[in-house]
Amino acid sequence: MRKTSYNSVVETVCLSERREHAAFISYLYNAVLADVVAAGGKGELSFCAERAVIGLELPSADAVAPLLADAVVEVLCIGYKYRFLQERLNVRLPRRERRLFAAALIAADLAGDAAYVRRKLPAPSHVAVDGVYCFRLAALREKWERIVRYIPAGFGAKDLVKFCTFLAEESENKIYLKGSEVYGADFSRLRRSRLLGEEDAEAEIVLSDAGFIYCLGDVADPLADFLQKYYAERAIFS
Repeated sequence: MRKTSYNSVVETVCLSERREHAAFISYLYNAVLADVVAAGGKGELSFCAERAVIGLELPSADAVAPLLADAVVEVLCIGYKYRFLQERLNVRLPRRERRLFAAALIAADLAGDAAYVRRKLPAPSHVAVDGVYCFRLAALREKWERIVRYIPAGFGAKDLVKFCTFLAEESENKIYLKGSEVYGADFSRLRRSRLLGEEDAEAEIVLSDAGFIYCLGDVADPLADFLQKYYAERAIFS
């Protein structure tokens, strides 16, 4: 939609979600706002009884369309898939390891899932994220269901270590760890673990499909133990 004010044209974009998924819409807002402002626009996050809504106004929606699409794809392929897996996984893992296993399953197929979802996204002018999930991604949910059925009920802690080791050995991705903060190869801060409910360095590393982890400075013992257990030959300490 375009609104004309004097001689200027303003395009509006609306992203919405169910109120119960407000954390997803907050993630979207934080992911896109700086670029919207840099493009000469503004944004507002609002909540009503049933919906959480991002309203954006900017001179050209095309300027931020790829970024918007990437953020929505992350919510669907990470946030929604995590909830899907948590509801269906039947494995013998404690809560922490169960979370890491879900993150590893997400990372293993993230590129393929993301490519599929991008093809299914509507025009960015108005996107109801929950609507995309419910009405456009049935085939993807069926794929996720098949993956869950393939996982043996006896899957345990040793299996998780083997699975994470396999993923690391297959990946060439480089990430950086400074304290408890995780950075990508371009040194941008990675925070996609927020889509799993809380920001967490361990889950962030797994979600990044890390092949090599460069540790900048000291690493606290719990995180160092995690690296030793799951990325023993892939963590490089400086």
